[in-house]
Amino acid sequence: MFGTSGIRGPVGETVTADLALSVGRGLGADAERVVVGRDPRESGELLTDALTAGLRESGTDVLDLGLAATPTVARAVAWEEADAGVSITASHNPPADNGIKLWQESGQAFDAERRETISQRVREGAADLQGWDALGDRRDADARERHVRALVSAVDVADPPSVIVDVGNGAGGVTVDALQELGCHVQTLNAQPDGSFPGRPSEPTAENCDSLATLVAESDADLGIAHDGDADRMRAVAGDGTYLSGDVTLALFARAAADPGQRVAAPVDTSLAVADHLAEIDVPVERTQVGDVYVAERVAEDGVAFGGEPSGAWIWPDATLCPDGPLAACRLVELAAERPLEDRAAEIDTYPIRRDSVAVDDKAAVMDRVRDLVADRYDAVETLDGVRVDLGDGWFLLRASGTQPLIRITAEARGANRAETIFADARDLLETARS
Repeated sequence: MFGTSGIRGPVGETVTADLALSVGRGLGADAERVVVGRDPRESGELLTDALTAGLRESGTDVLDLGLAATPTVARAVAWEEADAGVSITASHNPPADNGIKLWQESGQAFDAERRETISQRVREGAADLQGWDALGDRRDADARERHVRALVSAVDVADPPSVIVDVGNGAGGVTVDALQELGCHVQTLNAQPDGSFPGRPSEPTAENCDSLATLVAESDADLGIAHDGDADRMRAVAGDGTYLSGDVTLALFARAAADPGQRVAAPVDTSLAVADHLAEIDVPVERTQVGDVYVAERVAEDGVAFGGEPSGAWIWPDATLCPDGPLAACRLVELAAERPLEDRAAEIDTYPIRRDSVAVDDKAAVMDRVRDLVADRYDAVETLDGVRVDLGDGWFLLRASGTQPLIRITAEARGANRAETIFADARDLLETARS
């Protein structure tokens, strides 16, 4: 029921008030106090009401943050001395979707064991319902100001730059508050919360951030920031209007966060460019499964200074184990204040990388055959998440989508012709496995 990003899907189909009620009952079975917040989707109000009803029926008190960024919810679990947090959000998904994501006191998303415990209770209809005199309370709470204070105290910006923030009609207004508090000159795009996302699609891809890039390039702004609907993701535009790829952004953050001998965590589909850039300062990259929950688990280990996903999730363990888009925005502003982002990005070698997805009828069976074929043909094989083959001068990854009947292909090399050859070989291997 739970993927690595929680429950997520179409409202009225996968995600319903009945499901939210059941999750509330399942979570309330062993929680005395829970923090709840939501992104701007209209369906979030009824889902919050249903989930809150399930919690209160179980005798659990609820602190309702109302409209709140997901990292605000995750951080508030510890601030409010709660047992868990719940974000009602579909993050970067389209308006028709919504979802439920659960958070631990550390700010880390529920791990696999805890997700399975809730799933089992939902499947079995298990509940510990209380009588009229033992119901949980519900009260409004506000963690936004505390989040702003935490963001401001996490950075040192001596010469505040000019920033354009594309809030994406989502819950990321906390970024604007923090940057203004830091003394930045801030302009906004799509700042009005609206769960239909009229300004642009919620996911802050290069295509969706074209208006932001143009405005930064044609103004005197030093950088641009973009969030998704719940502000757990952050993507950026340099002062010259260049949209920074996720791999380049990861390399920038990691190099600033890690000292020689420390480690950085990143998923298996991360570019060689990150490892090459960090090798210059003796910082190795440890690969994880795709998903911020897996990056967070690795970042929680001693000696790991930073973790990130090229999709836009960034985690600093000295602050929180949740992806905090507003914190990423402030940390990037700190870097830009010291030196232009376009100059920093120019020092990172980038390589040709090819990605595609292939529809399959039975992705589990196809991936089993992929593993057999790869084992026969290659030596340096990892099966941490899908099948990743290291070819020395390049690599490819075949990985089943977690939510769709697709196999994703990724291939990269330090030379363009070699990347095309590796990608073609990976596609041929997948076609053989499908037949």
